[in-house]
Amino acid sequence: MTSPGAPQSRRTFVGSLAAGALAAGATPRILSAAERRDVHALAARRYQSANDQLQLAVIGAGGMGMADVNTALQVPGVKLVAAADCYDGRLERAKELHGADVFTTRDYREILARDDIDAVIVGTPDHWHMQISIDALKAGKAVYCEKPMVHTIEQGAQLVRAQRESGKTFQVGSQGLSSLGNEKAKELLEEGAIGELNYAEGFWARNDPIGAWQYEIPEDASEETVDWDMFLGSAPRLPYDPLRIFRWRNYRHYGTGVSGDLFVHLFSSLHFVTSSKGPRKIMAQGGLRYWKDGREVPDILLGMFDYPEADTHPPFNLSLRVNFVDGTSGTTFLRLVGSEGAMDVTWTEVVLRRNKAVDPADVFLQMKSDEMAQAVESRAQMLPPAESVYVAEDGYRGAHFDHFMHFFSGVREGTPVTEDASFGLRAAAPALACNDSYFDEKVVAWDPESMEVL
Repeated sequence: MTSPGAPQSRRTFVGSLAAGALAAGATPRILSAAERRDVHALAARRYQSANDQLQLAVIGAGGMGMADVNTALQVPGVKLVAAADCYDGRLERAKELHGADVFTTRDYREILARDDIDAVIVGTPDHWHMQISIDALKAGKAVYCEKPMVHTIEQGAQLVRAQRESGKTFQVGSQGLSSLGNEKAKELLEEGAIGELNYAEGFWARNDPIGAWQYEIPEDASEETVDWDMFLGSAPRLPYDPLRIFRWRNYRHYGTGVSGDLFVHLFSSLHFVTSSKGPRKIMAQGGLRYWKDGREVPDILLGMFDYPEADTHPPFNLSLRVNFVDGTSGTTFLRLVGSEGAMDVTWTEVVLRRNKAVDPADVFLQMKSDEMAQAVESRAQMLPPAESVYVAEDGYRGAHFDHFMHFFSGVREGTPVTEDASFGLRAAAPALACNDSYFDEKVVAWDPESMEVL
């Protein structure tokens, strides 16, 4: 059996399906309702304690930046020593939470100039990701950069090159990639559990102000407590506007819309599970339906993607949806559909459903199964598909923790991480291309191998 995480050729993949069908046995049977649901525990990982201490800094100490810090500090041997942010209130909060000895500054370059910092978290608005990451790599720091990796597709090649030239660990922060759910889905797909993949879909739903990026504006926010010029960076010069700095995701100069915030998570998980490098055609539609608060990006977005045949998977299609006006709220899933079944994948659970108890290619066995069904006098019942559920066991510390464990293992041991700059660009580019498709009303052609827009 191919080890989990190892890519398969299509020939090997299809061959494994045939072998599995032969091994199923010569006598078909109808599964009972009780037999059609099987629950398994996904074992949480066990990690060894670290013997050395890594000095960590955060650049961009807002909600996600500090959430990253809180998780990173759960990893043994990691200490926060510095924080940079454009708003003084966040710097004060960093000291309150992590000690008065934490060095704070409005200028991230002061952090990169320090010799006592091993790694940085880049938790800034999207338009700063590339520049700060490149500067940090050149300064000899390992980098954990929040998703999406870059603000525009064109920036991607620069960051890929900077990582390669630096030789330092660089990991994008799509933390769900490291989940037990994704790893199990990858294993099941490679084992042929759903047959040959032909379609995938993902959905992210929200229906509340915070989820829709109407973040709180601090009462003391002003031109005195905010470094407005530093926030703007390379963006166009505009008068001070607290909405733009504290609700930056709503504006194209600084954020990347729902696709850059949420589609990119789904791309990262899908590409990990399928060992794919990405789609070749991208098209998106949507609109601003509800949150008409001055934002420049849609609150509903639908994306369609065509994935070409690759050594690791057959050709398939993908549809993605984000809805900030969803009355059900809170729904998130990734579904993979194949010729023999389907999987619903979350970070903590995989639900595998298979309809076929008999190999459809074996005509004799199918005929005998039909004869057996006809011989039963009582009326047949409508039964659900055979279902297996894989759930993270109690004590699982979550994908976010595992993602940081992978990052710091890379820093300490020099081992490659999965979500490096190339992987990060291949996840970010289709998401960013959705914006180009939506605003320019066009289909975007993308080469996932060379990582170039065609």
